[in-house]
Amino acid sequence: MMMEGPYKYTRDGSGTVSRVIRVGTRKSQLARIQTDSVADKLKKLNPDVSLEIVGMSTLGDKILDTALSKIGEKSLFTKELENALERNEVDLVVHSLKDLPTTLPSGFTIGAVLKRENPHDAAVLHPKHEGKTLETLPENSVIGTSSLRRAAQLKKRFPHLVFKDIRGNLNTRLKKLDEKDDFAAIVLAAAGLRRMGWDNRISQILGPEDCMYAVGQGALAVEVRSRDADILEMVSVLHDPETVLRCIAERAFLRHLEGGCSVPVAVHTELKNSQLYLTGAVFSLDGSDSLKETMQTSVAADGKSSDAVDERVQRVGVTASKISGEAQDAAERLGVDLANLLLSKGAKEILTVARQLNDAS
Repeated sequence: MMMEGPYKYTRDGSGTVSRVIRVGTRKSQLARIQTDSVADKLKKLNPDVSLEIVGMSTLGDKILDTALSKIGEKSLFTKELENALERNEVDLVVHSLKDLPTTLPSGFTIGAVLKRENPHDAAVLHPKHEGKTLETLPENSVIGTSSLRRAAQLKKRFPHLVFKDIRGNLNTRLKKLDEKDDFAAIVLAAAGLRRMGWDNRISQILGPEDCMYAVGQGALAVEVRSRDADILEMVSVLHDPETVLRCIAERAFLRHLEGGCSVPVAVHTELKNSQLYLTGAVFSLDGSDSLKETMQTSVAADGKSSDAVDERVQRVGVTASKISGEAQDAAERLGVDLANLLLSKGAKEILTVARQLNDAS
């Protein structure tokens, strides 16, 4: 191994020197699986590059006795990883996009948003309730979720159920469900369960009429230093255009509402025939008060502007220079317009009360 400036190189038996790209990740099993899947794709596309995976624990992995929404730190699962990026200890970091704040610290950008896995939430029932759904669970059954967004929607939809906080990574939560009698079911992102190979634990997928998903849910993002043009170029081929446009709209919506972990905000997006549809909603903590609207826009690119894209342009933290700038602008505007529509109908008040109640509880 040799270091030259901030870069690390390796020489193989035949004397060939190749750059080592260091990939940062959280240490949980799911994070490792997600990171390995991205590293494998990069390796296939760049056989001459060596990849080294660097695992680290984040604040969110360490504080396990407090509800996420209480900690109030937007970059709970990302800060340590970004510090390592900043110190040149790693060259890129793989995240779940939903963990990345809509405004990134200066000097960082999302260089790739990969094709989205199923973005919906899933209910995982205790083995003794096999064959049931949330609807058919007995009165006062306890459902575990650490998400205000899930709890707000599901309380309204299934008033016969009781919701309690549950923390820990996927393995820990499933263990808490199976080995104790505290919970009748837990609600998790379907994407994580599928990536872990645990599809068979999914009792039901919750559609938008039951529970709309979180901004960016189901998509993986690769964060890089914005000045590293070569790394940006290398990861940019991983961008999935449809996922990028949907997630830019979702992130712009959340950013304009100033929502974060500590308020219940949910979305649903669809792209068909060059029309991008965005449904966004805000909820009171118990789901009794809510606002939900849908808007659409055309993201058909006229093809004229693609060669003049400014690579330094970031949209809600995303750099995607190979995707039509016009389409990205339209997606971002859609998110802002929908947020403004909800704000004009009183979204600010709902979110402010939700935030105050959450802080006080």
